[in-house]
Amino acid sequence: MENFWESDVWGFINLLAMLLMSLLLANLIKKSIKPLKYSLIPTSVLGGIILLIPSMIYTQITDKNMFNAEFFGGSGAATLEIITYHCLALGFIATTFKSSKEKLSKQRSTEIFNTGVTTVSTYLIQGIFGLAITIGVSVLFGDLFAASGILLPFGYGQGTGQALNYGGIYEADYGFVGGKSFGLTIAAMGFISAAMGGVIHLNIMRKRKKITVSHQEVCDAINSEQIQNPDEIPMNGSIDKMTVQIAIIFACYFIAYLIMYGLGLLLPGMRSTLFGFNFLLGVVAATIVRSVLNLMRKKNIAKKEYVNPFLMVRAGGFFFDLMIVAGIAAIRLEFIKQYVVVLLVLGIGGALITYAFLRFVCTKLFSAYCEEQFLAMYGMLTGTASTGMILLREADKDLKTPVADNLVYQNFPAIVFGFPMMLIASYCPRQPFGTFLILIAFFAFMMIILFRSFIFKKRK
Repeated sequence: MENFWESDVWGFINLLAMLLMSLLLANLIKKSIKPLKYSLIPTSVLGGIILLIPSMIYTQITDKNMFNAEFFGGSGAATLEIITYHCLALGFIATTFKSSKEKLSKQRSTEIFNTGVTTVSTYLIQGIFGLAITIGVSVLFGDLFAASGILLPFGYGQGTGQALNYGGIYEADYGFVGGKSFGLTIAAMGFISAAMGGVIHLNIMRKRKKITVSHQEVCDAINSEQIQNPDEIPMNGSIDKMTVQIAIIFACYFIAYLIMYGLGLLLPGMRSTLFGFNFLLGVVAATIVRSVLNLMRKKNIAKKEYVNPFLMVRAGGFFFDLMIVAGIAAIRLEFIKQYVVVLLVLGIGGALITYAFLRFVCTKLFSAYCEEQFLAMYGMLTGTASTGMILLREADKDLKTPVADNLVYQNFPAIVFGFPMMLIASYCPRQPFGTFLILIAFFAFMMIILFRSFIFKKRK
């Protein structure tokens, strides 16, 4: 029988409260200190750092993890990783329900397709660079997990959740000690690279008078119909409208779990990989549910719309913020001390190669709005889509360019072309050098697709 005053009852609540309060404190600090205000570091990253610093000091003094104290239920460090893991999928599910009714012209479809291909190509060049470094170090010194470099595109290109997923797979299945913290550290360095690189580039472009930078926060005007459309269920009916959105998100995640569980029974050797794709199968489940709800509405089985895209986006934002702050707080610095030099090389080199590659691509393929496209993609491919939007807002506060739509709609081609890389990464620890060669060949293939208009020019 549980006593309500015991840590088993309050541990998770205390941990969750600490995460959310760190977000509030980070927001207050960022608004109060000008250098931080202009740094473009996301508030969720700052919140994670605020928790990471006392955790590091506590470990140095006591030689124990602060989040494993009784106050946090005795297993808070593992809980942080669990929160990061689940929030990745929940955030993706929520954003799957965003409205996408706009019809696209042929040119816009091409630009969106190119954006998706650029995204995957950047993953590949990050993976090639990362593996080149870690394979080289492991051959020369022999004390590094050779496949660890492929975590660079997951930490930089895909963010905290995926870095944790693959770091966890490598740690559990292949004995990479500190794999989770290694991946989470790369993700944290990605956010710093996005902020610092973005600020430097913005200042350079401003001095050249190519863009006008605005440090003012932009408040989008919200139409009342976004929140309460006459065709939708009421905001405060017999069940609250936000409750319905959360219920749909978790229903989709439950379906995703059943899919992963069933596939895990059929393919027991791939169970870790399958559950590492929780976010992708969550998107599949959400797509199925959205199609069923649309069919029910069309057949007049459902009298009202149950999904509100505006509230779904807000829910997705909450899950992603919580994912980032928990992921950074979960970093175990004692596990990565021996990898500091390698991590710095991966972090700095990864930022430079991402910057150079995206500058080249955006100049060639998005010349009409090169600067805006570059800033958004650099922010997204070192941090998250939210980081990309923050940088975009600095140069295009009214979103006059189509870059924001490019980021939203590019997800489908990015998933189609990116899925093989995820499978390849799952087996990278078995054949690191073979994977390195496959990534080079894959990258060459993607370059042909990306620059097809230059390679296969039409004869006049």
